[in-house]
Amino acid sequence: MTLTTPGVTTEVQPYRWRWVALFVILAAEVMDLLDALVTTIAAPTIQHELGGSDSLVQWLGAGYTLAMAVGLVTGGRLGDLFGRKRMFLIGALGFTAASLLCGVSISPEMLVASRVLQGLFGALMIPQGMGMIKEMFPPNELGKAFGMFGPVMTISSVGGPVLAGWLIDADFFGTGWRMIFLINLPLGLAAALAGMRFLPEFRLSNATKLDLPGVVLLSSAAALLIYPLIQGRELGWPAWTFASIATSAALFALFGWYESRRARSGKDPLVTPSLFRKRAFTGGLVAGLAFFAGMIGLSLVFTLYTQMGLHYSPLKAGLTGLPQAIGGVIGFGLAMPLMAKLGRTLLQIGTVVMAAGAIVLGLTIQWAGLDVGPWQLAPGLALVGIGMGLTMAPFFDIVLAGVEPHEYGSASGSLPAIQQLGAALGTAVLGTIFFNLLKDDWGFGSAMRVTIWVEVGLLALTFALSYLLPRHARPDQPAH
Repeated sequence: MTLTTPGVTTEVQPYRWRWVALFVILAAEVMDLLDALVTTIAAPTIQHELGGSDSLVQWLGAGYTLAMAVGLVTGGRLGDLFGRKRMFLIGALGFTAASLLCGVSISPEMLVASRVLQGLFGALMIPQGMGMIKEMFPPNELGKAFGMFGPVMTISSVGGPVLAGWLIDADFFGTGWRMIFLINLPLGLAAALAGMRFLPEFRLSNATKLDLPGVVLLSSAAALLIYPLIQGRELGWPAWTFASIATSAALFALFGWYESRRARSGKDPLVTPSLFRKRAFTGGLVAGLAFFAGMIGLSLVFTLYTQMGLHYSPLKAGLTGLPQAIGGVIGFGLAMPLMAKLGRTLLQIGTVVMAAGAIVLGLTIQWAGLDVGPWQLAPGLALVGIGMGLTMAPFFDIVLAGVEPHEYGSASGSLPAIQQLGAALGTAVLGTIFFNLLKDDWGFGSAMRVTIWVEVGLLALTFALSYLLPRHARPDQPAH
């Protein structure tokens, strides 16, 4: 079935197979969430078995999230142009094929390249689901449909690292770490086959052409920033690494100029330029960049600390991180009834709680040394998780409250991209700091504590920038 919808929101008739289609979309979300988390646990084992330098550990996460960040900006637009069902199926099948390539990789370079492909196809797949849900469900069912994402994301975030550790330790059919990617094959194929049968086809009748020069500029700027941050340490920070970072800044500026020029000429830009003239939105982007960089970077370094420093098995490392994941669930649960009342204040409370948890974690590591056990680490991790949930719950809606209705589509597409770019940046920066300290003989405990203090600094920056945000989300704001 193919339905053509106008560019504005209109009342739609409920799609017959909408609940079955929702579960197809959720299956794709599970694949994306699991693959964003599993290499954090598996990275030390992959490096040991496949070879490669310490930068491989960083590229396994950064390659995926960087590709996802760039792809998300254009993924939704491709669905508008060529049909959401078609792009979802291409994304699901491509993601599955890239997972197979990851699972059979014979070199670090092949694995990282396959991770980048995963991120690109994931960025093509994920935005289509959100668009189809808004078209398939009547207004009175939208809240219930989007409410399904909470439990799915929660289960994936809690179970992802544990599943990765279990699969590696179980070593099914002698596959070891490769099974964390191969497990996507049945899930991806099932999602694609079910999608062919149950997903409807929607296409915007007034969709505009893709801004390809904007895509090239943005992709180049992001790559020229992340690459030297990861590789520079191992190469001794040659002059070209600093030149690359400077060129990245110039390309970001050129991107902003080009988008403004494109908008003035009447063409549809990749990102609406007027957004960057809004203090609340730009402050929210920088705050999100700092927050997600610290959150993902700290998770990577903590996993390296437990496996390389404390010599935990992958399964034990995954289980050690459970208090943070469970704390995140608790934080989200506490935030839900408080969001409308507290708004921005809830986000600020979350950053303070998260910083307090990080400090408790750092003090525990200092006092207990390398004899620290999972139960001793649990209180600090749980506080970090609770703060994370309290901060993330209102973040997107608060930032989007500062934009005009005609800018909402561009803004809501930019925020997930910033989340992924922050993850890539955090993996690059905090991972580089950690490995550099180890190289200078600081020891695992000292390197971990320094990384924690960097995270506390990023949370302080997030707290300060939050004062630029609106106090509350708009009551008429579309569900995000």
